[in-house]
Amino acid sequence: MSHSHHKEKVCIKTRKVYDWVTRQVDVPLRSFNDDELEAVFPEDRCPRHHKNICDFLASNDLNAQDFMIRCFLSDEDGNRIDPVVDNDALICQEIIQSNGRQPVNVTLPSGDQVTLQKVKVLVKGHVVVQILNANGHIVGESAPIPFATAQTFILCAPEGTSLDCHISFFECDASLICTNNFSQLDVSITLCLEVQIEADVKIEVEGRFCRPREEILEATLCPTDNFPPQCPEVFPSH
Repeated sequence: MSHSHHKEKVCIKTRKVYDWVTRQVDVPLRSFNDDELEAVFPEDRCPRHHKNICDFLASNDLNAQDFMIRCFLSDEDGNRIDPVVDNDALICQEIIQSNGRQPVNVTLPSGDQVTLQKVKVLVKGHVVVQILNANGHIVGESAPIPFATAQTFILCAPEGTSLDCHISFFECDASLICTNNFSQLDVSITLCLEVQIEADVKIEVEGRFCRPREEILEATLCPTDNFPPQCPEVFPSH
């Protein structure tokens, strides 16, 4: 048997995950009213000749039952982004503490005690709110609305490790209230934050070196007499 078929020990450099958690985060509600509300819907994004956004909606015969509000994650310029794919448009980073990650003694369910570290994470991004009429046409949209949240995690994060985080789920809901004496936009954001503590390590593994597989040739164009798949669960019955 040739040497290539024998297992041997090799040293490889890889990224080790020291800890990994997922948390649902409800970002504090953002509310805008009066002058703040008008600044959220600037005229270049919501063309109008009205004193306020609610007058604009009323002039288009859009009462509370006629217009829809939708909200989505955006970059700082207001372009829609996919939170799972375009994580570069979101800031998700560790908040560096002046005295480093603080140790925390934790009692495990087994009763054993272990020392972990306190890690603080900052998440920042933008959302855009759109107003649509009953036909689904956009009649106006907001400027990018910034949001931020800071989260504290207790993790296995010894010195020399680094934080890797991303958003695996994002949901944004908005509500615009217009009455005779009151107008307000409320924006609520829920996201799933995945946090990993990692470091480059060198590990010893035992294995065999890989070889190329046999090439798969292009299938023949000639038809074959294959029967359609059957349904043995229902026929013939036992």
